[in-house]
Amino acid sequence: MTLPTILIADDDRSIRTVLTQALGRSGYQVRASASAATLWRWVEDGEGDVVITDVIMPDENGLDLIPRIRRIRPELPVIVMSAQSTLTTAVQATQRGAFDYLPKPFDLGDLLAVVDRALKQPIAPASTPDAAKPGPDDALPLIGRSPAMQEIYRIIARLTTTDLTVMINGESGAGKELVARALHDYGRRRQGPFVAINMAAIPRELIESELFGHERGAFTGATNRHVGRFEQANGGTLFLDEIGDMPPEAQTRLLRVLQEGEFTTVGGRQPIRANARIVAATHRDLRALIRTGQFREDLFYRLNVVPIRLPPLRERPDDIPVLAQHFLNKAQSEGLPAKTLDPGAMALLSAYRWPGNVRELENLIRRLAALVPQPVITEAVLAEELADYAPAEEPVETVSTNDEPDSMAAVVERHVNRLLAAIRESGEEGVLYERALAELERPLIRMTLAETRGNQIRAAALLGLNRNTLRKKIREHGIGVQRRVG
Repeated sequence: MTLPTILIADDDRSIRTVLTQALGRSGYQVRASASAATLWRWVEDGEGDVVITDVIMPDENGLDLIPRIRRIRPELPVIVMSAQSTLTTAVQATQRGAFDYLPKPFDLGDLLAVVDRALKQPIAPASTPDAAKPGPDDALPLIGRSPAMQEIYRIIARLTTTDLTVMINGESGAGKELVARALHDYGRRRQGPFVAINMAAIPRELIESELFGHERGAFTGATNRHVGRFEQANGGTLFLDEIGDMPPEAQTRLLRVLQEGEFTTVGGRQPIRANARIVAATHRDLRALIRTGQFREDLFYRLNVVPIRLPPLRERPDDIPVLAQHFLNKAQSEGLPAKTLDPGAMALLSAYRWPGNVRELENLIRRLAALVPQPVITEAVLAEELADYAPAEEPVETVSTNDEPDSMAAVVERHVNRLLAAIRESGEEGVLYERALAELERPLIRMTLAETRGNQIRAAALLGLNRNTLRKKIREHGIGVQRRVG
């Protein structure tokens, strides 16, 4: 029996060595090169069952190589790996026909799993590669290089060639509308309009009129025909923000549109064909709202075709310095004085909990850029600013326990008190359980991985979790794994 052959192109010798050894131990034959030209010669000669290529190489961009490979050997899967771990790279790799995209650094177990899938799954036809336009990080719609954000990029990249309905769940200020805009701007409806409507910002009695439009004389004050958001979004994307706040009667009409593909205006009789991709978002737990009768279960399943969980900023602290620099650059481009953060200030930003998420960070950076007179923002200045604007911790009545002050129960109780104070400040509901659980799970998994030196199989055994469950939680919490390549 002939063993599958994996072709590798990467100009980093250490990566070629590690991949060759790992793939060899897994039962594959491996050929590795530092140049795209050598890889192309192997492909032309009919060699290889899977290609693994870097993006930036001395003689050619790996992304440009993919369409050429697809033309002469459309059945050959190409896996792209890149240290340029941005949304644009993920989308370009997918749209040019890559089987999968792995940002560097990557987990060897993930790479081996992708290779195994590539050998078993049929290759999908390549889509049009012109949707994603390269640009500097400051021009990107989403910023972040953490594992959690890389997973978001990969999901968006896979959705660019579809019109599937998407449900984005995330806390206020986490960037849900940015994800929705990325789905539109990089998708096949990008030439059409992007129309957004926030259910929480519109009076309940006006939501149906805003969504579907109304005819003249449909109700008191309707002096002219009004074009609703569905009509405005014709050929493009309709973003339904805070869908959990939609009143029941509007939910019924929205369900009918999703089922039948058409709607009528308020007071109208002529059906209008709906031609918009639907992206919904919420910070609320819709399943909890279903249990209390506040949200229709059938509508939930119509909207939740592809769920995306957008992690809060505190779950991806590695992205905070990148975001802070991005907002400093943006403030300067808008005419504010150039500023930098000293190392102590940057460390303080990374340690802060950010109850308002990315929006709070952006507002803070803009405020500092405008008001701090000196060019360098110091740790002392930032500490004072955070103290002035951090939500006050109000006294919370708690159940008396006999726990020792350093017991887990006592520590958890103190931390839940802080979460309750932040939630009272933000006005959010339905997030306490999820947030508290995430606060406990993330350090538990991170410390277990540290104990096993990144061995996920041993860590799963220690935790009593299935390996796939552990990998899912690692991605959800944006946890870095020590045993990485790149």
